[in-house]
Formats: sequence, C-alpha cells, structure tokens
Amino acid sequence: MASIAIEQKLSALFEQWSGEVPTLMLPLAPSGSDRIYYRLQSKNKIAVGAYNPHPQENDAFISFSRHFKEKDLPVPTIFAEDQAQQIYLQEDLGATTLYSYLLQKGDYFPDYLVKIYKRVVEQLARLQVKGGEGLDYDKCFPRTNFDKQSMLWDFNYFKYYFLRLAYIPFDEQLLEEDAHRLADYLLETDTSHFMFRDFQTRNIMIKNGEPIFIDYQGGRRGALQYDLASLLYQAKANIPEDIREELLHHYLDALAEITTVDRDEFITHYYGYVFMRCVQVLGAYGFRGLYERKEHFLQSIPFALRNIKWLFDNEKVPVDIPELRRALEELISSKKFEPFDKIKASSSLLTVSINSFSYKQTGVPEDNSGNGGGFVFDCRFIHNPGRYEPYKKLTGRDESVINFLQHHSEMGNYLQDIYRIVDAAVEDYIERSFTHLQVNFGCTGGQHRSVYAADMLAKHIKDKYGVNVVLHHIEQEKKNWEN
Repeated sequence: MASIAIEQKLSALFEQWSGEVPTLMLPLAPSGSDRIYYRLQSKNKIAVGAYNPHPQENDAFISFSRHFKEKDLPVPTIFAEDQAQQIYLQEDLGATTLYSYLLQKGDYFPDYLVKIYKRVVEQLARLQVKGGEGLDYDKCFPRTNFDKQSMLWDFNYFKYYFLRLAYIPFDEQLLEEDAHRLADYLLETDTSHFMFRDFQTRNIMIKNGEPIFIDYQGGRRGALQYDLASLLYQAKANIPEDIREELLHHYLDALAEITTVDRDEFITHYYGYVFMRCVQVLGAYGFRGLYERKEHFLQSIPFALRNIKWLFDNEKVPVDIPELRRALEELISSKKFEPFDKIKASSSLLTVSINSFSYKQTGVPEDNSGNGGGFVFDCRFIHNPGRYEPYKKLTGRDESVINFLQHHSEMGNYLQDIYRIVDAAVEDYIERSFTHLQVNFGCTGGQHRSVYAADMLAKHIKDKYGVNVVLHHIEQEKKNWEN
C-alpha cells in the first residue's frame, strides 16, 4: 500500500478513536519487518499507528496484547484497530529501547545496566508463565508450538543462508542427523509456556525505568530457556559471562516464585537452547548480511561465532553433533568474519574527508589534498523530503527527516552499496599507507539527502576503522545551519 494511503487510513482511525484530527504524523524508524510505524498526535492524544500487510501477524499481536494487558503484564495498550485495512493504534512508549542503553555502555558493563536486565528477566518470567495461562495459541503464526518442525526450519535457514553462503563444506546427511538429534534433545524439557521467540533488546522499551515488551507476534508455546538465551546471548550485547551467570540465576529465582522449577534440569537444557538460538541468528545474519549485504548484520556475525566458540570451549553443548561442530569450528578457525584490524587502522595516517554539497549551488567540492579528487555520489534520485512542507526547514540531521529517508526512500540500500565500495578503498589505502581519501555526497540543495548520507558514512567509517574523519556540510555551514 502506498505511503499516502496508509497515512490517510491511520489518520481516519486516529480521529475515530480520539475524536480529534491528528495535527502531527511522523514516520518512525523502520523495523526489520514489513511493518510501517507512525507517531500521530493531536491536541490531547498521542498514539503509534502501525500498518502490517500480514493479517495473521496483526491478529496474533492484537490478541496477545489484550490478553497480556488483562494479566497486568508490561505490554502496550491497543487503542483501536481496523484489521480489514491492516492497521491499528497502540500506546506510544517513547523511543528508548534497552538496545539504546547498550550503545552507551562502552567496554564496561555498568551496574545500572545489570539492574535493568534483572528487572527485564523478572518480567520475562511473568510474561512466559502468567501470560501463557489461558492464551489463545490458535492465533500463533506460523505454528502454535516451537516444535521439531520449527527447529528444523531454523536449522535449514542456517544451513542454506549461512553455511552455504560462507562457503563452508558439509555432509548434508550427517548435518541433518545432527539437527534431528539436537531438536529431540531440546524437546525433552518443559515446552508448555509462552515463548516470545525474538526476545532481544530492540524489542524491550524502557519507560520510567521499567521494561515494556513489544513485537511478540511471532510468539508460540515453547521452552522457557529459549527467550532467556535470546536475551543473554544476543550477539552484539556482548554481556560478560559472569553477568550472564548472575542474570540466569536471578531469572530462576523469579521463576521459582511463580512456578515449580528444577534448576539443574533447566540449566542443562538452557545451554542447548543457547546453541540453538546462536544457530538461528546466524541463519538470519546470513540472509540479511551475506545475501542482502546489510552491514549491520555482517558486523554481528563475529559476536555470534564467539558465543558458539565459548559454548564449545566450555563443553556446554550437551548433545553429540559432530558434523555441525566440525563445520562451525572450521568457520571459527578461518577468522573470515573477524573485522578489519581496528588498532592497525586507527594508527594509520589515513584521513577520510566527507562532504555534503549542493549540485545547484556549489557543485562538486575541490580536493585540496593533492590527490585530484575522490568518490562523488549523487543522491538526487532518492525520494526527496524537501518536497514536503513539514521538512522544508529541516535538514538530514532532524529525526523526522531521518525516519523519512529510512522509511520512504531507497537510501538504506543505496548506503549499503556505498559502504562496500568505500570500505574496499579505505582498507586498500590503509594497507598501502595512503594519507587521504575524499568522498562527496551531492543533492539538489545540500540540505536533506546528502547531509544524511554524509553523516551515516562518517559514522560507519569511524565505528568500523577508527581512522581520522573530517566531515563538512558545505551548504549548511555556509548558512550556519539556518533553514
């Protein structure tokens, strides 16, 4: 459905619910799915509007949300729905996720973050046990249980989108036997509670210091261990092992207050589910990273492989999987997914100069380094937010413009292609001890698209390599950022 049609339908639903016409409608940052979100606001009301073209997911999310809310569990309130139009309104929980806390932590895992995680695992236990009681599992999609078939689907995803694309040879029959053996072992434990399925920090909002859970439409009946494994072994969270252990036992203490639990049995199967989750996310990273070439997912692969190495090194996988283990150990020892040596890069003499400019006003910037110029990327074919009145006086650094470009343009795919091109040059220049590389982004006015693209590349280069980056927004600096 076209963006304008979605906005019109959400606006009508908002007016029907609130009795007021929304005076503000802004696209929110996209998720990793087909769902499209907007923040709608009137004089007295505010809500998040969602469009999802998959009716079964909508039905599951709305049904689960209302059930969980009746049980006083930490989920958003559903304000209104029109499932025939594939839209609904839900409570606005703000913009702070647990993942945003992780981005701020640096190399040290602070005490305040441990306290937040403890609160999260307490509420997770409640959601799984209390939330699972009386839940209509017939709403689950695509299956009511995280059963053997579900595990084999995940395993095949890993096999064909990760191992195949990583060019790791394997014996198909032996690998299939390992998958069946692992699934049979995992299903020996209690699988009668609600399983969130994708319980990770981007799906945990923090509001007034308390966690609130979102995006559980893929939930189903399953083992308690899976969600805890998803949270504590989330690849880029990189939680220290002693803190993982502390949080595991804190979760078990909370769980013991609401249901009977055999701690030793739980822990034995828990590490099997940690391994299963690692396999599942590697399949997802393979599809999104190796197949779709999205940088964010490629960066997560080394962390997931390190988690698997830790499991192998500490003999935490309690089932015999020889062919699978051989393939993964070959992959780990190859170091093919280890990132470029950032210490070497950051100590190099390379400076990357990145500019945004206006084709209409200034033209392509000169290269004063003596190299005679560098990359020039034209952003003018990207959908232009400057054509719309609410964005005319904003720039590519304003949240609403950023969300517009992420959600209503091809900017994301465009930048992924640019990262691959520029990364290759940066790594070659570092190896050859070159001192300068220039990259320019142009658009019509040098205000929206080129500014955002230049900012994103500067962040990408700085985060990945640590080299010196000099960033200029030529038109905006001339205007002292007044539009």
